[in-house]
Amino acid sequence: MYTKFGRVKPARHLFDIMPVRNEVSWNTMMSGIVRVGLYLEGMEFFRKMCDLGIKPSSFVIASLVTACGRSGSMFREGVQVHGFVAKSGLLSDVYVSTAILHLYGVYGLVSCSRKVFEEMPDRNVVSWTSLMVGYSDKGEPEEVIDIYKGMRGEGVGCNENSMSLVISSCGLLKDESLGRQIIGQVVKSGLESKLAVENSLISMLGSMGNVDYANYIFDQMSERDTISWNSIAAAYAQNGHIEESFRIFSLMRRFHDEVNSTTVSTLLSVLGHVDHQKWGRGIHGLVVKMGFDSVVCVCNTLLRMYAGAGRSVEANLVFKQMPTKDLISWNSLMASFVNDGRSLDALGLLCSMISSGKSVNYVTFTSALAACFTPDFFEKGRILHGLVVVSGLFYNQIIGNALVSMYGKIGEMSESRRVLLQMPRRDVVAWNALIGGYAEDEDPDKALAAFQTMRVEGVSSNYITVVSVLSACLLPGDLLERGKPLHAYIVSAGFESDEHVKNSLITMYAKCGDLSSSQDLFNGLDNRNIITWNAMLAANAHHGHGEEVLKLVSKMRSFGVRLDQFSFSEGLSAAAKLAVLEEGQQLHGLAVKLGFEHDSFIFNAAADMYSKCGEIGEVVKMLPPSVNRSLPSWNILISALGRHGYFEEVCATFHEMLEMGIKPGHVTFVSLLTACSHGGLVDKGLAYYDMIARDFGLEPAIEHCICVIDLLGRSGRLAEAETFISKMPMKPNDLVWRSLLASCKIHGNLDRGRKAAENLSKLEPEDDSVYVLSSNMFATTGRWEDVENVRNQMGFKNIKKKQACSWVKLKDKVSSFGIGDRTHPQTMEIYAKLEDIKKLIKESGYVADTSQALQDTDEEQKEHNLWNHSERLALAYALMSTPEGSTVRIFKNLRICSDCHSVYKFVSRVIGRRIVLRDQYRFHHFERGLCSCKDYW
Repeated sequence: MYTKFGRVKPARHLFDIMPVRNEVSWNTMMSGIVRVGLYLEGMEFFRKMCDLGIKPSSFVIASLVTACGRSGSMFREGVQVHGFVAKSGLLSDVYVSTAILHLYGVYGLVSCSRKVFEEMPDRNVVSWTSLMVGYSDKGEPEEVIDIYKGMRGEGVGCNENSMSLVISSCGLLKDESLGRQIIGQVVKSGLESKLAVENSLISMLGSMGNVDYANYIFDQMSERDTISWNSIAAAYAQNGHIEESFRIFSLMRRFHDEVNSTTVSTLLSVLGHVDHQKWGRGIHGLVVKMGFDSVVCVCNTLLRMYAGAGRSVEANLVFKQMPTKDLISWNSLMASFVNDGRSLDALGLLCSMISSGKSVNYVTFTSALAACFTPDFFEKGRILHGLVVVSGLFYNQIIGNALVSMYGKIGEMSESRRVLLQMPRRDVVAWNALIGGYAEDEDPDKALAAFQTMRVEGVSSNYITVVSVLSACLLPGDLLERGKPLHAYIVSAGFESDEHVKNSLITMYAKCGDLSSSQDLFNGLDNRNIITWNAMLAANAHHGHGEEVLKLVSKMRSFGVRLDQFSFSEGLSAAAKLAVLEEGQQLHGLAVKLGFEHDSFIFNAAADMYSKCGEIGEVVKMLPPSVNRSLPSWNILISALGRHGYFEEVCATFHEMLEMGIKPGHVTFVSLLTACSHGGLVDKGLAYYDMIARDFGLEPAIEHCICVIDLLGRSGRLAEAETFISKMPMKPNDLVWRSLLASCKIHGNLDRGRKAAENLSKLEPEDDSVYVLSSNMFATTGRWEDVENVRNQMGFKNIKKKQACSWVKLKDKVSSFGIGDRTHPQTMEIYAKLEDIKKLIKESGYVADTSQALQDTDEEQKEHNLWNHSERLALAYALMSTPEGSTVRIFKNLRICSDCHSVYKFVSRVIGRRIVLRDQYRFHHFERGLCSCKDYW
């Protein structure tokens, strides 16, 4: 009697003084203990029964197993009960087995649930439904539908609960064809008038965008509860009909007695997006007005709404004002911090929870682990790993997956793999995390090996698996060995129709050097979303096809595709590389018009575009005042000033940044050291390099070392550059030796140049720059036999030299010129203009520097060859095609030669035109016979 009314203490007192206790009294007492939520005490009581040889009843065992699931932290105890059940032969009891499979589902181990289910001799509708619940809670609606099909195949009919789960899963999948079939089954099974089923149908139809049908069902309902009103309000809100959703809410307040906190929470739950914040804030005000701001579930939904919109500051304010907080409150705020990139705040919140004795669960640790997804948080991640083990949650499937992901994200792949191997069950999410980690680590062999092991273990892959493996294929050599076999698997496994997989295939073929296959895949798609277009933009950008990138952006606009941050960034980068200011300005203007003016990616891309198009004034105008500048803004300004030859201003800007209390980063020092190198500021550059570690505690990266080598090499201090390389804290790469070789070419140092060329060719045997720089070095020192040998090697190895190209952009037309180019429609006029230029500047003292000629010919022929250079053809065309007195803008894909540099200086003085040339490395501003580089480049 006492246990039935939840009075455990008097019941336990009577139990303890009983002279004789039989199985009934033991089972009744344990049932009462579990019923009132004393789960751990119930487990101890169960162990005592086992020690005394008293057999628990099936009902009591089922209750205890259920209790282990409800506690959220008694997985091991649940497994112990499962072991007892197996030894006792009670698995044949459908209620006991159902409770066990539900236990594994609660802890995310749905594969274990499936195993228990498949071993059950008898299954009822509750067993099928419990299995569905596990997969539904884990977010696998496809599995729920498969279970439903298996259920029908065995002739088991759905009840109200199972049918509601099936309908909800169909809604998540947004499968309209399946939805129609299920509606037919609902009618056939006579469940169409069941309230839970009708509510699920409204939600499903809303998620599929069929609001009219959802409203029809709502209107036809003979009975409506709060869930019904919430479902139809959510259906309208999900499809953007926010005002109609509020109309439903108003009707509910007028005609439904139970307008409660759940209703408000439902509306808030669909407003977690920045575009809907005006509505969300409106409901927030209504929450306060209706007095629901003290209701925990409403405040939790407010937290999630602000978190979904990336507003962790507002979420934190709501949290602080909550009179009562539950575990969901803490977890929601932690997730908000993580989503907003506030990792330290998220971990600080966890510390507060633990120190104040708050309970934590797998959701808490999942968010905390997500806060440690960068290498800087490796040690904190390891501490969290230890806490997970101590708390007994290590064997939770979701926690295990999060640990594999965390170690993978920070590049600790051996730890990631070790965690995976320790997991009791490895599902597709765990394998995807491991494969994705190998892909990010650019280790295709291990990514493919993990994929193959996963298949051997019988774990079915999904589109994420395929996308992760494809992303590991990065190089041309990967195409035949890995890429094409993967494509064949994708076709055979039926993944070819998945849009994510198609987009990844486009990217894979492009990265592996086969752009034509990327184009074929793109052309074969009937429906292209923004991700597909962006994949094709990236593919063309990867191959240096800037013109095609801009054409694709134009097509996207004409087809009504709304450009996103990635689209704008790729378009602006292409405009920067091509130096087409007008197109870049149009894209930037459109981005501002669409509300992207504060987006950091677009801001950086636009600033880089203006800088590379010679408009440094626009860059300065874009930047905020110095007191409000962030580090990226300072980096942009320093880089732009250096690129345009304002080297002293670069140093002044750097020191101004320090005065503002901004700590420089790796990028800052790369721009700073590059400017010093190009400006000949050797001593300053070396002093800045020393500051990296000494003053700011940063580890010098190889990019900084390359800058120092270039700094010393350009100034002729080649022995110091060579010594610096030998003492570098890392192994020299191809850029190190290429920089030294270029300096040896400038200064004619053959011995060091040969050594640098040998080291470079070992690292990059197919790179044309090894041979071009060596050939030029020999040519400028008159070693024509060596020049011939290098050119023969290039021919034997079929290595093609990158051809020089210069171009001029006038209005909407780009005119390009190669060496000795005669393809332009105005070729005759261009060469005539060149002769006029030559005559004018010779009269002013110009003498050709034939040491830069790379052919072993007589002096007259050498000078003739110099006047065929692409930048001179572009100059002649620009001078004859632009108004007198206007600035001439020319762009070249390679470094300008010293004689052409001299010609440009003479032209700027003799003809009186300002000339701006952007070559491979920097801008040259020619005016009144002088260049901004001060003849040091």
